[in-house]
This record gives sequence, C-alpha cells and structure tokens, in this order.
Amino acid sequence: MKKLFFTLIIALVASALKPTAIMASDPEADAAATLVAHAPKTDERIVLLRNFLSTHNSPMVGVAGHFVAEADRLGMDWKLVAAIAGVESTFGKHIPTNSYNAWGWGVFTGTNDGVHFKNWADGITQVSEGLRYNYMDKGATTIESVGRIYAASPRWANSVRFFINKIESFAPTNPDLLSVTI
Repeated sequence: MKKLFFTLIIALVASALKPTAIMASDPEADAAATLVAHAPKTDERIVLLRNFLSTHNSPMVGVAGHFVAEADRLGMDWKLVAAIAGVESTFGKHIPTNSYNAWGWGVFTGTNDGVHFKNWADGITQVSEGLRYNYMDKGATTIESVGRIYAASPRWANSVRFFINKIESFAPTNPDLLSVTI
C-alpha cells in the first residue's frame, strides 16, 4: 500500500510539472501567439514617402502615413498631395507663419497668407478633400486640368508631375534609410 501511495504521489507531481496542457490554455501564451500571427504588414508606400520626405528635411516626415491614408480614403494617387507640397513649399519648409499650409491653399497671387490648418494632418485632410470634391469630382481629373484651376503658373502641372515621379522612383542612398532584413 505504501508503494502504491508513493507511486501515485510521484505520478501526480510529474504530471503537475508537465507544461503541455496548461500552456495551451495560458492566456498570455495565446496573446503572444496572436500578436505574432496578426502583425500588421508595413505599407511600403508610407516607408517610401517617409524616407523621401526625410531626405528633403521636410517637417511633414511624421505624417507620411496620413498622406497615404487620405489618398486611399478618397480614391486618389497617394503621391499627389505630397507632390503639390513639394511644388508649393518645398515639402512644408517655406509656409506662411504657423499655417501648416504647405500647399498654397487659399494663397492667391499677390498675397502672402492663406488658409491656416491646425496641424499637418489637418492640412493633408482638407487639401485632399478639397482636391477630390472641388476639382476631381467636378471634372478636373488630370494634373493639367487641376493645374489650370489651382495655380497661375502654366508650369505647375509639370512641376507636380516631376515630384510624383521623384517620389515614385525614390531609392534611398543614405545608409540610415536603407532597410536591413535577415
């Protein structure tokens, strides 16, 4: 009887130390497995735009994802609003004081100021919506037709297209911007 009792105790202790059945129902283990399995995929457009803006020392580097998100939401080319900022303000570096207006929005020929936005994201949203609803939805569906309304310069559309192409074909040369995968 002592031997049977001793064998039962050893069997119970050994099974208690076995992690298999217990670990499967451990919520932390499940959470970790779920996080790895559902890790969001990086949107390469955001990485590309962020790196592009960074090489131009743009103050809008941190909102690269917002350019892409707004373009996706409104069914527009994700490079368009950033390219316009390149033409109008060298990607946000030359704007009316405290305006966050990198697009020359509401800055009419002969004036120095225009619309002021709360921040870069607000500007991106309002300019993207303005382009979609007030230009594209009313028939201005090419860069040239937008340019005839948007800007006084006949070279504006070519300049916007230049920056769209630069963003699209950007390949970082700065080692800090190159991604490394193992």
